[in-house]
Amino acid sequence: MLSFISRTPNDVLETIRRNFKERRLAIGYTQEALAKRSGVSLGSLKRFERTGQVSLESLVKIGAILDVLSDFEKLCSQSLEHIESLDEILKEKPKPKRGRQQ
Repeated sequence: MLSFISRTPNDVLETIRRNFKERRLAIGYTQEALAKRSGVSLGSLKRFERTGQVSLESLVKIGAILDVLSDFEKLCSQSLEHIESLDEILKEKPKPKRGRQQ
């Protein structure tokens, strides 16, 4: 079976976890300061930075403090008109002819 997914959901969670932690550190917030400013419990923030597990609501609250809310608004916002169906993607496209054309 062919896989069209180059990254797994766990890969994405890891990237998000790492990016949020790096942004927090670059801004200079401690975990305690970010938890207090965002209204997310310290335990939830620590778990998120350790495992990537967090509720969407908490992630958005943290994102607000780290000034990345516009990134959330871009999620799934593109039009579906240009996306082919899976059947169309799986159909073999005609290969260009090689050699001399008569």
